[in-house]
Amino acid sequence: MSLSAYIEPTPRLVDHVAVQEIELKPKSLVKLRRLALQAQGLTRPQSFGRGLGAAEKAIQHLGYVQIDTISVVERAHHHVLRSRVPNYQPDMLERLLQAGSVFEYWAHAAAFLPISDYRFSLPYKEAIKSGKRHWYKNPDYKLMKQLMKRIDQEGALRSRDIEEDGKSPGGWWEWKPAKRALQQLYFQGDLMVSARQGFQKTYDLPERVLPKGTNTHRPAATEHANHILDQQLDCHGFVSLKGVTYQRRDSELRTATKTEVDRRLKSGELVWLRIPNCAAYLARPELLDASSPRLPKKLHILSPFDNTVIQRERLTDLFNFDYQIECYVPEPKRQFGYFCLPLLYQDRFVGRMDCKVHRKDKHLEVRALHLDMKDEDHDVLFSALVAAIGNFMSFQGATRVSLTKTTPQALHKTVNRHLNNQNN
Repeated sequence: MSLSAYIEPTPRLVDHVAVQEIELKPKSLVKLRRLALQAQGLTRPQSFGRGLGAAEKAIQHLGYVQIDTISVVERAHHHVLRSRVPNYQPDMLERLLQAGSVFEYWAHAAAFLPISDYRFSLPYKEAIKSGKRHWYKNPDYKLMKQLMKRIDQEGALRSRDIEEDGKSPGGWWEWKPAKRALQQLYFQGDLMVSARQGFQKTYDLPERVLPKGTNTHRPAATEHANHILDQQLDCHGFVSLKGVTYQRRDSELRTATKTEVDRRLKSGELVWLRIPNCAAYLARPELLDASSPRLPKKLHILSPFDNTVIQRERLTDLFNFDYQIECYVPEPKRQFGYFCLPLLYQDRFVGRMDCKVHRKDKHLEVRALHLDMKDEDHDVLFSALVAAIGNFMSFQGATRVSLTKTTPQALHKTVNRHLNNQNN
């Protein structure tokens, strides 16, 4: 059944022009959840296909994949792609980077982005270079000039090269100032990351990194707003006004986005969706006629930085899931663990899993498993959980799993018995 069966349309005036405002009934929330998950590529086993091409398609569709340094399990950027591309392997991102299919820069955080979006990074770079925005308040221009000269004359430079230079007598520079200078040059667009091994980056001049034919024309604010609005509607299905420019501190872009949203509302290209006791969301009218996707009885172990969960207000509105990553919370105040991973079963978040991979021992330690099962069939959910953990172990290179704590405690023996089958 489509969403249109669950709506109560009412007109609303925007600058004296009537626009559609759809009041959704509470039971429509299930449909919205499923449509949101479908837009994120989480409702079918191979939404983007398999292999390297699928990883590229996933990044293109999502708009970005956030980079994170925490390594208690496989890093977030790899985890996000593995959740959508069944046979994804970490070396694929490096291959895409070297092939010029993606590039590194800042979205709302450090990220891999599709190379087709390169020009939309230019406004932020120019704002930093001009001093309108700051990465570092007092850049060392002399050191930056020296670094640029070295890279221009000698070729690409690894961050490790400078670190090693700084440790040797008579080395080129002290490491910390040189690192800051490199980062300033990177963020203002004078350098790009051409390759990376783990978190060791290689920097080079953009003209030696960008594929031939890359569009390098700076977009006007209106064009940028249209691009980001369409991108967010494509990868989320529907978005709040705040979510369109999530964590982008660009007042010109935000103003242009609001203007474009109003224009589309007046023309009927967008409608407001009003969810009871939640924020209002923007959607294309055709979403109302979309049928609810069927979901397999599958459980996803998601990264805390997954595109599906990163907007916490949206996560609460749609899924009633109050989630916070606790690695930044003092240990005595943590409720669920240092790096708890959200557990998504079909269209509901059913818990969190705090775990750590001991790579040398090939051991996945589940320190705490917090489950919130309501109407789910326990046996079916346990089977889905065990299958997901088995796949997760494989991705981590682990051959053994252990479970320390389960909440509620009454489920511990049952879950542990299921998990022990993974060790046989």
